[in-house]
Amino acid sequence: MVYKYYKLVRDKIVNNINSQKGKKATWRTMEEDEYLKELNKKLIEEAKEFIEENDPEELADLMEVLEAIIKARNIKLDEVRKIKEQKKEKKGAFQDRIFLETVEEPEKEQEK
Repeated sequence: MVYKYYKLVRDKIVNNINSQKGKKATWRTMEEDEYLKELNKKLIEEAKEFIEENDPEELADLMEVLEAIIKARNIKLDEVRKIKEQKKEKKGAFQDRIFLETVEEPEKEQEK
């Protein structure tokens, strides 16, 4: 039986599979643009798994993908932290558990 995955996996997965008796994985190295797309897919996959399970192991997987994206896109972590702090200063964080329900605005006058 052949199981089809067609997805980004961690670096040691293929060796782990191939070390098991009777199993043989096929794989390839992705080009940069495909790798970036697959990292985005993996980010969503890991976020969903964390949301479903609220397990620290899933959060660790999510962090691993974030670190891979930072490295692959040549983003400076210090820059991300700086932006985070600027946004926190301007808009706040999520510590107060505020759930916005409605915003009332005056009606705009219709142009004639």
